[in-house]
Amino acid sequence: MLSTKLKFSYVIISTIAFLILFMDISTVFATTAEAAVEPAVPEVAQHVWWYWPLILLILSFVLGIFAVLAGVGGGVLYVPIVSGFLPFHLDFVRGAGLIVALAGALAAGPGLLRKGMADLRLAIPMALIASTCAIGGAMIGLALPTNVVQTLLGATILGIVAIMLKAKKSEFPNVPKPDALSQSLRIMGVYHEPTLGKDIKWQIHRTPMGLGLFVIIGVMAGMFGLGAGWANVPVLNLLLGAPIKISVATSKFLLSITDTSAAWIYMNNGAVLPLMVVPSVVGIMLGSFIGVKVLTVTKPAVIRILVIVVLGVAGLKALLKGLGIG
Repeated sequence: MLSTKLKFSYVIISTIAFLILFMDISTVFATTAEAAVEPAVPEVAQHVWWYWPLILLILSFVLGIFAVLAGVGGGVLYVPIVSGFLPFHLDFVRGAGLIVALAGALAAGPGLLRKGMADLRLAIPMALIASTCAIGGAMIGLALPTNVVQTLLGATILGIVAIMLKAKKSEFPNVPKPDALSQSLRIMGVYHEPTLGKDIKWQIHRTPMGLGLFVIIGVMAGMFGLGAGWANVPVLNLLLGAPIKISVATSKFLLSITDTSAAWIYMNNGAVLPLMVVPSVVGIMLGSFIGVKVLTVTKPAVIRILVIVVLGVAGLKALLKGLGIG
């Protein structure tokens, strides 16, 4: 009961901060509109100052629900959608995308841990490596041209989708024997699957290879400014052999560690605009609270399909944007 009260208190405080922040920001919004793409400028002038923040609030709420179910931080959806359809400069969108992913992870992580779906022993080794490499990735991302970053991002996500489409047993992967490293780290467990009405025992293998891939994931997460859920789930599920629900939930918890490192780089470079971040964070957190409840009663096969669809749409949008087509 106390946890619920704390959640609602946080939401109320965030909403009040949102209202106070936007009392005097019409000038800031005008500056942001000028930095946006040219076709969008005339449209911005037709709306009151709070129009686009309200759109961001509603959009982020919807993305928060889908982000939990897909095991992504929200940034992988937020960045291509907001940069493609709303009048904000891409640098600000990338900075806000990391904060959005971080906020969604912080909102959903404790609930997933309490329900026994997110596993600390699985998350911590991966998070230490990914968060360290994300710092270097953020520096690289801010130095590269945005079209190059978007093209690489789109190609990477679509490649991951292709791998997941070929996977036949990703809901409950068969891991006959854990490797020595996972045994020494005691990365294994049991969780209750309500859709089957039974406890599922799980363990992982190929741990050294997974740790190596999380070096790449960390660099790419910081470079794209999108969090890392889009890569966490396939590696945890397809390579290491964790069940899809464990992979999705642990991925969500991982984001709260990895995204923190990269977010500081974007903040230090002035790429975080409060006008975008505040409504987006409030929306993503409200959506994440609902997403956690939906995740516990959703069938693993449905989650797998959702992951593929969400990543496919976001990847295609990023690729077209980077190529100058969409």
